[in-house]
This record gives sequence, C-alpha cells and structure tokens, in this order.
Amino acid sequence: MELSDKDTADATKTVDVVIVGYGPTGQLLSMFLGRQGHKVTVVERWPDLYPLPRAVHFDHEIARMFQAVDAIEDINKIVETADAYEWRNADKELLLEFSVGGKAISGWPVAHMFSQPILERVLDEKVKALPTVTVRQGWSATAFTQDADGVQLDIEHGSMQGGQWVGDGQRENIRAKYIVGADGANSFVRRSLGIPMHDIGFAEFNWLVVDVIPKTERVWSPRNWQWCNPSRPTSVISGGPGRRRWEFMLLPGEKIEEMNRDEVSWDLLAQWDVTPENATLERHAVYTFRGQWATSWRQGRAFLAGDAAHLTAPFTGQGMCAGMRDSTALAWRLDAVLRGKLSDAVLDSYGPERSAHAQELIRFAIELGKVICITDPQAAAERDRMMLAARAEAGYKAPSLPQPRLGDGGLYLKEAPGSGLLGPQGVIEVDGKRGLFDDLLGVHFTLIAKDASVLEGLSDANRAGLKALDAVVVHLGDGPGGVKDVEGTYTRFLDGLGCVAMLARPDFYLQGGARNIEELNQLLNATREALAIRTTEAV
Repeated sequence: MELSDKDTADATKTVDVVIVGYGPTGQLLSMFLGRQGHKVTVVERWPDLYPLPRAVHFDHEIARMFQAVDAIEDINKIVETADAYEWRNADKELLLEFSVGGKAISGWPVAHMFSQPILERVLDEKVKALPTVTVRQGWSATAFTQDADGVQLDIEHGSMQGGQWVGDGQRENIRAKYIVGADGANSFVRRSLGIPMHDIGFAEFNWLVVDVIPKTERVWSPRNWQWCNPSRPTSVISGGPGRRRWEFMLLPGEKIEEMNRDEVSWDLLAQWDVTPENATLERHAVYTFRGQWATSWRQGRAFLAGDAAHLTAPFTGQGMCAGMRDSTALAWRLDAVLRGKLSDAVLDSYGPERSAHAQELIRFAIELGKVICITDPQAAAERDRMMLAARAEAGYKAPSLPQPRLGDGGLYLKEAPGSGLLGPQGVIEVDGKRGLFDDLLGVHFTLIAKDASVLEGLSDANRAGLKALDAVVVHLGDGPGGVKDVEGTYTRFLDGLGCVAMLARPDFYLQGGARNIEELNQLLNATREALAIRTTEAV
C-alpha cells in the first residue's frame, strides 16, 4: 500500500488527537474535532468499512448530533422512523407498548432505524472531506506510551485474512496530544491501560442475530416487536429501509457453532414466510448480550469511548447511541482544551458524567431482558397475567425509554433545577429566518432566558465568563437578542422547570436552570468555577 504525501506527513508529525477505531463513535468524534480545525488521525485495522449489519437504531438525541456535524440531511435519506416498540406474549397478545412515535425533545423523531454499513458510508464521506482529518485504514495499533506532553502510538499495516488481521511488517508511529480508544469491546487501548470491565451479569443469554433483505415489498405488522414466547424469545425489528432483523434466543443445550449456520437461520425464519426464494440472507451471527462498563474512562492523556467503555443488551437500542454521546461529550471538552480556553482538568468530568448515564441505560436494558428472556412456561404465564392486568387498569400509560441524568462528579450545578438533564431544541425565528435552534445559532454554550429583563441582572463577571465561552445568550421575545419561540418549546420547558432561564452545554445537557436572577448568577458563578474560567473581571 502506497502512502500519500498527506498520510506520510501526518504519520511523522504531532497531531492533536489520535483516535483508534473508525466505527460510528470514532467517525463522529473525528467530525466534531475536524470541523473545529483540529488535526486528527484515525487508525482502523479494517482496510475498508465493515460491510455487515450491527446497530440498527438511533434516537432523537443522536439525530441532533448528526445535525450538528451537517450530516442529518444525508442520513435522513437512509433511515425510517419507528412509531412503536411492542411486546407480545406467545399468543401474540399485546403486553407492553413503548411509545416511540412523534417528535422528541431534541427536535427530531424519537426513533430511527437504519443499516450500519450504509450509515458508516455517509459518515465516512463527511469525515474524509475534512482537510485536517486523516484516516489510516488497514493499520492496527500495536503499542502506545504517554508522557506529560502527549502520547506516541505505534501502528502496523496489514490486512484481513480469513477473518483475522495479519500485519505485513510496515510500521510507523504517531505523536498526538491525546488518544481516544473507540476500538470496540476488545479495545486495544483499554487493555493497554489495564482498565478492567465491571460486569453486572447477563452473559448466559446468547442470541442468533439474522439480517435479511426481502426481495419484494411487504407490510410488517407490528414493525418492531418482541415476541415473549417462552419456547424461544424472539425480536422482530426493522434493519433499516428494505431490511429486516430477527434475533432468536438460544435455548439451554443449543451450541453456538451449531446454531450459527445458514440452514438454522432459514428454518427459524420459515414461520414468517421468509425463505431463500423471497429473501436474501445478509448475515447471521451469535452474540452474547452483556452489561459491562469500564471502571475508568481516563488515564492521563488516554480516553475510552463507545464499546471500549461500555456494553449493553440491545433491548433499548442504546448501544451505538451511548457511544455517540461519548463522542459529543468528549469533543467539546477536547476542543476547549486544545484551543486553550479551558484547562486539561475539565476532561476529568467526562468519565463520571458519561459512565453513570450509560450505566443507568445498561441496567434498564438488562431488566427488560430479564423479562423478555423467560423460558419457563409457568413463569411466562405469570408475567403475562401481571402485564395484561396492568394494561387493563384505569389510567394506564404506556412507558417511554428513560432520559437519565448525567452522573455526579461532573461540571453541572447539582442543586440547580434540570441540571444534568438533556435540554430541548425547538423551532425559532431570528432576524426573519425560521428553523431549528442549532441551525440558526450554532452549537455552543447557550443561555436562554424567558425575557430580556432576566438578562439585565447578570453580573459583570458572568457576562465576561459567557463571552470567554463564546456562549450564545438570547431571550424569548422581540428586541435585541430576542428569538421567537415558534412552537413554544422553550417556554414549556422553562415552565416545567419553574425557571426563568437555563444554561445548556455544547453536548445539549443542562448546566442547570434558574428560578430568578439571583439563582442565575449563582449558576454562572458555579459554572465559571467548575470550568476554571478566568476573566479580567472580578471573580
């Protein structure tokens, strides 16, 4: 493999960040940093994008991230939105329905279904259009060291042979200020750091995942559901436009190598009238669904993200989503540090905030799995009885997936209303233009007040602090600095908090809300202290 001049140059000079792993987590992180002009090198041992399906769902929060990196328009062309996620018993009676239809707090539909290889191709094109980002595919990380000033990553070129990566002896090294391991469940970076994974136990459940491309159009009803059948729990879901996925739980005594065969997949698909005559078998693989997270997400100048930092069962569709949240949370911190706006200490908050958030979703997915995976007929019958009775009760409300708060030990003011929660995005109008907030005003620290009078009481130090953060400061309504809250999104949200203002971060989470000007100044004082912002004004 010949290296371009750009490849050779980037391999011999210091870059800002080297990312190991070029799945969606690494792609999104490189896009955030590259769009800010930072020099990034991504190392990926696969010579080409991985061609087979894996993740099939992302939520509204991730759509907002794709919006932030100018990718959502292209991504919307390759997804289909979901309206419901149902659980049905062996007789296909409805036990539970998660409401995932409509528009969510982030300004986008709640749930999107997609094919990961197609998504990665869209992101790959965006990444490689960035002049400061270099992607080294076909190169495997072999060793790295770090010191007070940066890291050195040793890499070797190679290829995939028989499903295994084999090096060809070409070796180089990359010097960077920071390294991020976004290199999957068997992370080289995590193993090199000696960071263990905490396991809450779900490994006894193995599932055969089968991806299919129907040859003719067909209505699937329900479109996304769990068949809680004790004879074999099964997931039946969209794999993105024109694709379907089945996940079949392996039963006691069934061996992975025996189940992971074409003929077994076709036998299991037959009851849905899916055959070699009317469908193409795209992939089948047996997965062990786990609930794990790394005990530390940072060591010195090294960070973990994505599957390198956490693994979850797929029952909430949050595996890839969690990795994308990692990228967004890490990107704004690295950007601020690399620009000299904030100290390196701000990076310490990344792990505590993100780990606790991921843990809550992992535990939730595991608890759902424990209900879905019942194979004892009597226990399944009792489960069905309880869930059907709950649905029949007056005032029953369909559940929704949780929106966890960020973990303690982070940057937000814990006592402030709404702090650590995901903030909203709505349609606004400013200077005669109407659109989503981020499209019109960008992704920054953002202070939104209910009216102009709230902002009049800001202290000089806090005004200077907001300026140092390049924060967007607006109020709802007319006049200078005013925006029209077209759909009432921000008014309803602030009213729900009982607040007159809120401060959101570039990862869309709230530093907090304030019920009056005194609390707003306290919130901003605490933010300046947490971020170690230094201004020329008195602090």
